[in-house]
Parts: sequence; C-alpha cells; structure tokens
Amino acid sequence: MRILFVSSGNNKFGISPIVYNQGESLRKHGIEIDYYAIKGKGFFGYLKNIPKIRKSIKNGNYDLIHAHYGITGIVALFVRTSQKIIVSFMGDDLIGSVGKSGKYTTISKLSSYLNKFFSKYCYDYIIVKSQTLYNKLGINEKTIVIPNGVNIEEFYPIAKDIAKEKINLNKNLRYIIFISNPNRPEKNYKLAVQAYNNLRLFDVKLLTVYDVSHSLLNYYYNAAECLLLTSYHEGSPNVIKEAMACNCPVVSTDVGDVRWLFGNEPGHFITTFDPQDVAEKIKDALDFSKKYGRSSGRKRIIELGLDVDTVAKKVINVYQFVLTNQKR
Repeated sequence: MRILFVSSGNNKFGISPIVYNQGESLRKHGIEIDYYAIKGKGFFGYLKNIPKIRKSIKNGNYDLIHAHYGITGIVALFVRTSQKIIVSFMGDDLIGSVGKSGKYTTISKLSSYLNKFFSKYCYDYIIVKSQTLYNKLGINEKTIVIPNGVNIEEFYPIAKDIAKEKINLNKNLRYIIFISNPNRPEKNYKLAVQAYNNLRLFDVKLLTVYDVSHSLLNYYYNAAECLLLTSYHEGSPNVIKEAMACNCPVVSTDVGDVRWLFGNEPGHFITTFDPQDVAEKIKDALDFSKKYGRSSGRKRIIELGLDVDTVAKKVINVYQFVLTNQKR
C-alpha cells in the first residue's frame, strides 16, 4: 500500500511533527509513505502547488492520498487521477478560527462551510480528531474519530532536576509552561498572562515555549509543575497528550476532547475563561504537584489507546476499508 501524505510545509521545521510522526508510525507497519509539503499561505498560495503535486502523483503510483487539514483536501481534488482521497480535519478547519478581537473571523467561517460541503460530497473518507469535530459534520458513515497519537517512546517521565538542567532552567523556580506561539489569537495567550499575574507567586514563572525542536519538548514537560492551555478552541490538543505521557499535571479550558482525555485522573484541571478561575486551577495544579509530584496521565493515555502504534492500526483499517470497500 502506497500513500501520499499532503500537508502544509510552512512549519519552521517543514512538515508538522504531528503529521510526520503519524506517517512514520504507519511506515513501521509496512505502509509506504511519501510526503508532499505545501509551501505558501492562503487558498491561492496552496493552489500554486498543484502542478508540482500532480508531478509527484504521476511519478509515485499511489493508491491513496491522505490530506491533512481541510484546504489540502480541496487541493487534492484538483490533482488526483484514480487515487482515493482521505482528509484528516484537525480543528479550526471545521470550527473556524478566532481573530485578535476574540471572535470567529468571517473568512474562517466561510472556510469551515466549504470544508463541510466538500466533506459531504467529494471525499472518500474523513478522519476527525475529536467528537466535537464529528458533531460539526453530522452523522456520516464515511467519517470516523481518530485522535492523533502520542509517541510514548519520545514523551516519557524523567526526573525534574535532570530536565531543568538539560534546558538550563532554574532549579529553585517552579514553571508553568505554555506551549504555543503567543501570537496565535486562538491560543488566547492573553488569558494565560492574566491568570499568571493573578497568582502573585514569586517563585513561579510562566514559560512560553514555541519554535523549539520537538526532541526538546520532553524536557519542558518534565521540568514543569503544569502545562497551561487557554485556547478558545481545539480539535484534540497534542500538547495535552504529550504532557500527560510525561505525567505532567495539566490546566486547560474545556475545548476539543480535553474532558474525555482527562477522565477522572487526578492532576488534571478544567477551567472556564475567567482569569481568576484559571489562576485558582493553576494553584490547584501547583499544590497537586507539590504533594504528589506527578500525575498518572501516561497510564490514562495508554488506556485510551492514544499511543502512536494503536492509532496507526486504526488509520490502516480506514485505508483498507477505502481501498477494498469492505466494512471495518
């Protein structure tokens, strides 16, 4: 089975580590994977890649195109010959995205409408990352919920002092980590700062982490007292799954599949969008970390079958279904 992964290549490190890790997990199960990274932004920036993708398809003899994110699915429709198309929707491609005003932008609403339209009529199968995204599309026999998996060999618990030393953090300070570009409006960094300022704890620092090599993230999760996520919306946030795989306590707004990920595991706290409530939940996480050290998030991730190997098998089942038109 030979698959072409099509995704954005605008990430600082090229293809998103999330997409690349899924591709490599499939490769371990004998699936032949090639990647096409789209360079360019906006709808027309993506369309400019069509001639090059067509050339890749002509030379690749692919059985199937797996497009990651809604706009790449639309591009795939222009370039396929006989290949089946599967699209993975990641979050704001169905939900919309928030602008600097804190409201969903008109262009993102239009984009999500187009993605829903194409999903209904044009693709052979659809993968969404959470039940919330599934509900956005409505009940559909060619749609399945498969969250991104986490590589539990890459993200794993290590001693806090060792992690701090590796990334040159002060061993006498406690760190709350916010892992995202603070300039992305949907990540709602303003709320994180407001909550942190409300803490008034001088031995606690808010550490913003982005554009960092994926291989270093494990140290940040292990060095932190907790991960903080204040997003307006998410699909199935990978940073939370990675933090849980490291047994790092988490504070998060109630977005995507976070409530399902947390379950009833201690050390995981859901907050509203009120800065004082976020601050109180951070205090709870800090107290938990001080009393118990780490959470049991890794156990929860494994129980949910969210390791990359288990997720890869689910994706392969979808490929086989689409190519043979037999029930899974």
